[in-house]
Amino acid sequence: MQTKTTAAPAVTVVIDETVKARVLALIFGAVILFSVGFAYSTPVHNAAHDTRHTLAFPCH
Repeated sequence: MQTKTTAAPAVTVVIDETVKARVLALIFGAVILFSVGFAYSTPVHNAAHDTRHTLAFPCH
């Protein structure tokens, strides 16, 4: 009697560089959008505040 063994092929996950760039841009944009609102500079704060209202994000 002969025994035959088989091995499952290794699964590799390949993430496209475009996907990486988009995710990093999304994170970076969210950090800018939601953290700049706490800046002491009035024009920067107002710009972030107006952007939040544009995106229907409640801030009051």
